[in-house]
Order: sequence, then C-alpha cells, then structure tokens
Amino acid sequence: MNSLEGRLFIGIALLLLGTSGCNTDELPPAAGFASVSGTVVDSATNVPIRGALVTVDTVLTATSDATGRFTIAKVPSGIADYAVEATGYQALSSSTTIEPGKPFTLNLTLSTQATPPPH
Repeated sequence: MNSLEGRLFIGIALLLLGTSGCNTDELPPAAGFASVSGTVVDSATNVPIRGALVTVDTVLTATSDATGRFTIAKVPSGIADYAVEATGYQALSSSTTIEPGKPFTLNLTLSTQATPPPH
C-alpha cells in the first residue's frame, strides 16, 4: 500500500468509526410529528364557527369548515403555541404539548367581541 492509499484507508476508517456510534433507530422527540385537529365553537351558543383561522407555531394554519372542524397535519412534537381568530370574536392564544405520533385534539371556544358603546 503506498502512502496515498494508506492515508485514504485511514481516513475512511475514521469516518466509519465516527458514524458507527450514530443510532438512527430512535430519533429525539422533537423530530417526531403529530396531527392537531378539533373544533371551534361559540362560547355562548356552542354553535360551530366557520372560517376561524387556527395557527400553530406561527406558520402552520388551518381554517375551520362549516362544522367548525379543522386539521393541521405534521405538527412538530414538543411545546406548541397556538392561536385562533375569527371575525366578530375575541382572539385566543395559548400553548400545549404535542407528543410525537399521537394525534392531538384541540377544541376551542371563542367569545364574541364586546361592542364599543356609541359615541
């Protein structure tokens, strides 16, 4: 083996040795995902709210349908901040913990916005 082949062999051996300790069978929880779904309803009447915008972690969004239902697929696991807003209702925001691979149900109730008194 000449010196170039020897150095190449040692380099490859070190690379393989360094990566042999990596275990890809179990990724950390933050690498997992789950779906988030639920309903948005009026707090006073329990009537579904159509067109409510549900946002998770400021970038994942869904709009509720005529039955108030929404679904967001592939939400990263861990602590997730969420917000919901709809015309005529007070915005709501909070946070929750999403577990990898476990669908999460988020049922939300919105209160109507207070009407300002006439001037």
